[in-house]
Amino acid sequence: MKLAEHKRQFLEYLEIERGRSVKTVENYDRYLDRFFMFAKVTLPSQLTEEQIREFRLYLNRQPGTKVGGRVEPMKRRTQNYYLIALRAFLKFLRKRGVEAISPERIELAKVPERSLDLISQAELKRLMSAPDKKTLEGKRDSAILELFFSTGLRISELCGLSIDDVDLTRDEFSVRGKGDKVRVVFISDEARSAVKDYLKHRKDLDGAMFVRYGRKANDGGDMRLSSRSVQRLFKKYATQAGITRKVTPHVLRHSFATDLLSNGADLRSVQALLGHANIATTQVYTHVTDKHLQEVHKKFHGK
Repeated sequence: MKLAEHKRQFLEYLEIERGRSVKTVENYDRYLDRFFMFAKVTLPSQLTEEQIREFRLYLNRQPGTKVGGRVEPMKRRTQNYYLIALRAFLKFLRKRGVEAISPERIELAKVPERSLDLISQAELKRLMSAPDKKTLEGKRDSAILELFFSTGLRISELCGLSIDDVDLTRDEFSVRGKGDKVRVVFISDEARSAVKDYLKHRKDLDGAMFVRYGRKANDGGDMRLSSRSVQRLFKKYATQAGITRKVTPHVLRHSFATDLLSNGADLRSVQALLGHANIATTQVYTHVTDKHLQEVHKKFHGK
């Protein structure tokens, strides 16, 4: 069987048996296609370590993000996405008894520790106050901001919410996140009040929690607010709030996690609230406890 057919079966396996999102499957398809085009092979048995090594060199020399007047090379983290896809594909082949090189032969590139984009408490307060709550659009946007900070939702999770998903008589609701996993998130009083106010003033009968307004609202298409639209409204309100750094929905997710940890929450609980499959992903937030280290040093270090 040729590589193209094995790849088709692998992508179907990811979507159906592993429950990966359509976007993830599309990315894996793109990563593998780029490698196959580079290696110029048609059968799994033709894959070699030398081809993979040359592919890594090729990726390392590809242009990445533009910084000022120059273009940076492709980031190591991005390069690793290609290797992760290839390794997963080789594991799939081995599971099916297909002859190919061992996935363990592929090592990921070392990447620098990920830094977090955070905003200060003062900036957060200004951002939350930015929407004009006298308008329906402003009420919607205020509910979005409050819900993000209250729950730590991912942007795809928030955009996917329907009105029936959220029972405002309770302090919690369930959300289906990455890998089709369900977790419980909790609503603050501020978020509940903002969502109630928004829903009370809505006139449409659409089932989506957050819908579009403006010129394209009545074009007959899906009224559900898209991820891109939510990103745009964040940019708008960050500008209005006088925040010069980049502010995205994920920044509020970071703020949610760091707020919990800095107030004494344990890492396992934060992992569950964020819906992280691996606690190593959550550990990126532990830097917020560093401010306690100076107190510990002063208290316990010998004079």
